[in-house]
Amino acid sequence: MKLTPATQKFILHWGEMGWRWGINRSVAQVHALLMLSPVALPADEISETLEVARSNVSVSLRELQGWGVIRVVHVFGDRREHFESLKDVWEMFLIILRERKKREIDPTLLALRECAETAASGKMDSDHTQKRLKELIDFMELTSAWADKGAALSPTAAKKLFQLGDKVFRLV
Repeated sequence: MKLTPATQKFILHWGEMGWRWGINRSVAQVHALLMLSPVALPADEISETLEVARSNVSVSLRELQGWGVIRVVHVFGDRREHFESLKDVWEMFLIILRERKKREIDPTLLALRECAETAASGKMDSDHTQKRLKELIDFMELTSAWADKGAALSPTAAKKLFQLGDKVFRLV
């Protein structure tokens, strides 16, 4: 597959953005390529296009499948597995929201609760520490509840919510 300058720029940027969010750069670049590809691609073509080791592509594809943002497609007359990204960006956003909550917010909330319990049961932590932990728990519980509500939306409803934009902010 021949990459245009715009496609190259997007793939590089998506990889950099993914890296800043804690996602392996190669994983994000494979995702970017699949998002912009008009057809499903086999792993060897992804590897050749991105000039990345085939093993790296395989690991990236498994991770993206684990997140649920790509899927396997079978092409008539070709025994290889082909891969495509989800087409609906709102569906992809909701999946990523659910996954990030599960991988980041939930464990953080659990750890904060354990810290607060330990602080409350001992005499070593100050009232200030206990108060700050409580504030963080309250914040993370609210964030978790909002993430659950957002993740439960349909892609169409999520888009409508975001399109409300300034109306929501003016309301507050």
